[in-house]
Amino acid sequence: MQTVYLDLETTDLHPSEDEIVEIGILDDQGQPLLDTLVRPIRHTSWPEAEYINGISPEDVASAPVLSDLRSQIIEAVTGTRVVIYNAAFDSAFLASELRTAAEIEYAMLAFAEVYGEWNPYYEDWRWQRLYVAAAHVGFEWPGSSHRAIHDCAATRAVWRYISNRRPRAG
Repeated sequence: MQTVYLDLETTDLHPSEDEIVEIGILDDQGQPLLDTLVRPIRHTSWPEAEYINGISPEDVASAPVLSDLRSQIIEAVTGTRVVIYNAAFDSAFLASELRTAAEIEYAMLAFAEVYGEWNPYYEDWRWQRLYVAAAHVGFEWPGSSHRAIHDCAATRAVWRYISNRRPRAG
């Protein structure tokens, strides 16, 4: 099954209220399938997110809106394994588009077990941020983190590391 890696940058952390400002989708060979800024429809500023991802309202002023990108997103994910670092968060923004994927993998949960730091409060493995996972697997950022396509590349490196550590069936 073909694997693709997806990441979003958003106006904030609430999928029911916030919007996408950048989307990246990378194939398993490391080639971008989609790497674009996205112009929000409802939000005109997002100072806290801008501080983190560096994407300003001016940056997205002439970018396509999400509805203009839907067919490209669907084409990129249909029938594939989509690996998303924080799948619970990102997939909430693209629920209808991701229905066409064969499966969605949550890399952060898989990495938490590999990393092996126990969280006694939740009685489960402690989730790690992408930069921690990337450093653990020796990934070198091609640009700044918190840019969608670079985060896709980091997720790809983490997923490949996890996949190579898993016992093979048969």
